[in-house]
Order: sequence, then C-alpha cells, then structure tokens
Amino acid sequence: MPSRIGAGALARVRRVDMNQQPRRAVFSAPLLQAITERVARGEQSMVLLNRRGYAPVLHCVDCGWKSDCPHCSAHQVFHKSDRTLRCHHCGYTVRVPHHCPSCGSPDIHPMGRGTEQLEEQLAALLRNVQRPDGNPARIARIDADTTKAKGALEAQLAQVHSGEVDVLVGTQMIAKGHDFRRITLVAAVQPDGALFSSDFRAPERLFALLMQAAGRAGRDAAYMAAQGTPCEMWVQSFHPDHAVFEALRKHDYEAFAAQQLKEREEAAMPPFAYQALVRADARTQEVAQGFLGAATAAAHAAGLPGLDVVTLFPPVPLTIQRVANVERAQMLMESPSRAALQRFLAAWQPVLQATRGQPEHKGLVRWLVDVDPLTI
Repeated sequence: MPSRIGAGALARVRRVDMNQQPRRAVFSAPLLQAITERVARGEQSMVLLNRRGYAPVLHCVDCGWKSDCPHCSAHQVFHKSDRTLRCHHCGYTVRVPHHCPSCGSPDIHPMGRGTEQLEEQLAALLRNVQRPDGNPARIARIDADTTKAKGALEAQLAQVHSGEVDVLVGTQMIAKGHDFRRITLVAAVQPDGALFSSDFRAPERLFALLMQAAGRAGRDAAYMAAQGTPCEMWVQSFHPDHAVFEALRKHDYEAFAAQQLKEREEAAMPPFAYQALVRADARTQEVAQGFLGAATAAAHAAGLPGLDVVTLFPPVPLTIQRVANVERAQMLMESPSRAALQRFLAAWQPVLQATRGQPEHKGLVRWLVDVDPLTI
C-alpha cells in the first residue's frame, strides 16, 4: 500500500553504514541512542533478527571443531538459556560440552548472533536507562523458543500491548500482522545475508519482510501526534546503498519491482521463463543423484514430448543436503513455454515411477515434482 489508512505517516527509513562502526558492534551508536531516547519517553522499539538461538554455532579456537549435527549437514545452534546445542532441522539436542569433543580444549566460543544474544546485549547496554516512571528498561523476546508453551505467545503480546515492554526483540514472527500501537522505532540489525543468496527471490523476500516490519512502527496516528516525533525504520548494513534499501527508503515498491523484473528478464528467469524441480531423498547422495540422472537419460531415450524446448540441468545436492540422515538432491528444469514444460512433466512422471522401481535405486526414500518452486 502506498499510504496508510487514516492520517498515519509511513516510517522514515534511516540507514546505518556498519563499515563506519566499530568492527564487532552489534548496535551502532546512532541506533542505540535512538532506542535509549524512546525508552526515556515511554515509547516502544522493536529489533528484528531472523535467527533464533544465542549463536548459530560453537567452535573451538584451538582445533577448529564446530558444533555440527551428526544427522544433518548443518550446525547445531547454541541456546544459552538451557545450555543446549539444537539442530533446527531434525531437532537433535545435546548439552553444551565443557571441553572441545575433538581436542579437549576448554576454549570453545559462540560464533555469530541470534535473538537470544541480542536480548542479552540490549539488556546490558540499556541497564542504566530508565523509563519515565523511574523503572529500568524492560526487554522481551518473541521467537519460536519463547512461545512453545500453550498461551505463551498471547501472554507476551499482551505485555507488549499493555506497555510493560520497552524493547521487543524477535524474528519474523513479530514483523507481520501485529497491531502494536506504541512502537515508534523498528530496527533490522543484520539483514545483509539475503542480498547475496543463491536464491534469486531472496531480495524480494527481504524487501517484503522489511516493508512489513516498517509497518509495525507508528500505527496509531493519534499516539504519534501526541508524542510529537516521527516513526522510524532503521537498517544496519555493510551495503547501505543496495537497491533493496534504496527502494525501502522511498517506500517505492513499484521501482523495486521494475528493477527486479528487468534483472529477471535479462537472465531469462521467472516470470519470463518457467521452472520445475524434481527432488529425490535417499539413503546416500549417490542413490539420490543416480535416480535423477537415470530418469533424465530415460527421458532423452524416449524422446518425450516438449523435451526440445525444456532444459534439464544436472542433479545437484540441496544446500543442506542431509537432514535426519536422509540425503537430498534435486534437478532443475526450465523452459520458455509453460505448455511445453507441462507436457514434458506429464509424460515424464511414469518414467520417474518406473525408474524408481529399478533394483539399483532401492535406496530411494521418495521423490517429488515441484512446479514453480519458491526456493531453489
């Protein structure tokens, strides 16, 4: 929406160049000052980081060990509150070791940041900041870890709405759909990861998330008028001049969409081409990719309809190729014609099913076809 319902103004977007901040700073000095001023005035702030836990991984300084999940090709996330390492893909959980499991060194440390660490650091940074009633600033966190219990989310949201919380930290759970009446500042502290993702839709998703997050600030026009200060959306980035943040600054969805469409047209990406994925899960990566390769060879041998205008790319592992001891592979199909792609897929599915039944593919767990995939 180009404007808000009623007299409310859109949030003013402020970008902070983190290249100009101290190297390990989580909160830039200007952002911290802005949050401090709002606490002192009795206003609320929201800090967004789309990564739960305390840190994405533990590592050993001496030997380089990392807290890898034994069942997935992913790290176990460090959760400080209960001293556990948890895999967010399969759920495997262990206690945090006192010494490195590889070399025995006690010098193991967290790498990266999650919402739990942000909550802790904000509490330390704002420990001397007082609310208008003289009480210390109150920090709360809403993410999948703090809302597991029945009624927990509702209770925490009620605290925010009643004004018991001064700074709310959370993941994308708090960025969408909530009508926070007293929040006047929203900050995205580490949004850069999506700028250089292999998924061509990542900038689009980031822009949508930040636009929705910005919409949490200044929702009550009467309250904002009484406070006499504008609502703000802060973005901390090492690439503050990126087109995503420039479009966000102007609240210019049309310009952002036009730029994205131009790039996709030049690269022959959707919506100027049509895609489908075949994903295969198996006990080994060799079986998963072997199944996809054999099905591709069978398609060429049979001369299936539409194949002349459909490009079949080689099978590759997924980014996280093993989850819960199941190996995952995929292959991409692309065509300038949706009708040709659909004809090919309709003819190929019996071939895929027949290929699965061959003895050399007995380790295959499942396969599926995803048309117009949202993630690649």
